[in-house]
Amino acid sequence: AADTVKRVHQELGGKSANILFPDVDLQRAVTKGVAGCFGNSGQSCNAPTRMFVPRDRHDEAAGYARTAAEKLTVGPADAPGTKLGPVVSQLQFDKIQDLIQSGIDEGATLIAGGPGRPAELNRGYYVRPTVFANVTHDMRIAREEIFGPVLSIMPYDTVEQAIELANDTVFGLASYIQAKDIEKARQAAARMRSGNVYINYPTWDAGLPFGGYKQSGNGREYAEYGLEDFLEIKGIAGYAAAE
Repeated sequence: AADTVKRVHQELGGKSANILFPDVDLQRAVTKGVAGCFGNSGQSCNAPTRMFVPRDRHDEAAGYARTAAEKLTVGPADAPGTKLGPVVSQLQFDKIQDLIQSGIDEGATLIAGGPGRPAELNRGYYVRPTVFANVTHDMRIAREEIFGPVLSIMPYDTVEQAIELANDTVFGLASYIQAKDIEKARQAAARMRSGNVYINYPTWDAGLPFGGYKQSGNGREYAEYGLEDFLEIKGIAGYAAAE
């Protein structure tokens, strides 16, 4: 790109936060959050991989997440009932395994999945749907992009604290807010340092510009913003009619 001065648009990684407000239907919010995190075997740059839940409901949320994860069948894409296929390569499989082990070593509570392949699969890049609870902000699984089916549940004491921790990352691709009070959700969305914010699991909207802040990239896809990246701007001075 440098040799020919091409314009570069980078859509990079993410470590998206999913903040569950105290007023939500917790079972529904957690279950949909697990599905969002594990879609495409976790290989989505905007996957909601950090789930922030009220501390006094942490264990309840962990239980819902375990139930949701254990219902997911891992296997070949053409096998009946498969929900999660393999990850893309040996390199990626090994990276995910290393990060799962780091979560165990650093003291997170493993509540579903874990290292290795599912018991019924003896080969292939298959990863067990993994959920950690009691994850703290300094752990690798809370800070590094895993790009696999691994969810970190992080307790918070106040929504203010959750927003602060959610934004304390080198990434800034997406954020997720779940709240019954839509006005509070909008206020929180305005404070998220990410290129996209999704309130209450909306349907995908191709009219919404997509792209990141910070180390999640630059430029935007979709809507008129995606088209404008292919245009050059021309400024003409002295264009007014001659005297």
